[in-house]
Amino acid sequence: MTAAVQTAPETGSKTTWKLDPTHTIVEFSAKHLMITTVKGRIADIEGTIYADENDVRNSSVEVTLNAASIDTRTEQRDNHLRSGDFLHVEQFPVIKFRSTRIEGDKQEFKLTGDLTIRDVTRAITLNVTFEGQTKDPWGGERIGFSAAGKIDRRDFGLTWNQLLETGGVAVGNEIKIAVEVEAIKAA
Repeated sequence: MTAAVQTAPETGSKTTWKLDPTHTIVEFSAKHLMITTVKGRIADIEGTIYADENDVRNSSVEVTLNAASIDTRTEQRDNHLRSGDFLHVEQFPVIKFRSTRIEGDKQEFKLTGDLTIRDVTRAITLNVTFEGQTKDPWGGERIGFSAAGKIDRRDFGLTWNQLLETGGVAVGNEIKIAVEVEAIKAA
């Protein structure tokens, strides 16, 4: 991408928000045997939003996901996804996202950034909806967003598959991503 990566604010012009990992979820889904969808999540997440309240285009996002925290509710599948056939978490323990461009307004925007999986970085775009802002019962301030997008797993070196006797493959190449974010205003 040609847009410059935004970094942490040097002045008071941006508000810093820390992702609340207990109220933030990154989910993914893929076709299995060409007939059904398998869903999973990555549970261990940390990240920061640097929000420009006057112009969302000047905001930025940085997120790190612990690849070993992948969870599809099936231990055997999770272990396979952690193996060298897929995420290879021993060699590549984190998945990273860093925004490069934001287009739209505060309510709905496209968030483009560099996603790094297995040391392969590719640009992706997420469609984001601002869900609101509120005070919490403990005196803090919180914001929420929903986001969705998709990637082709082969673009990140995730090429393992198995041909089916009836035609087709065991694992679909398109991975849908769904994100629910709650972030807390940093002091």
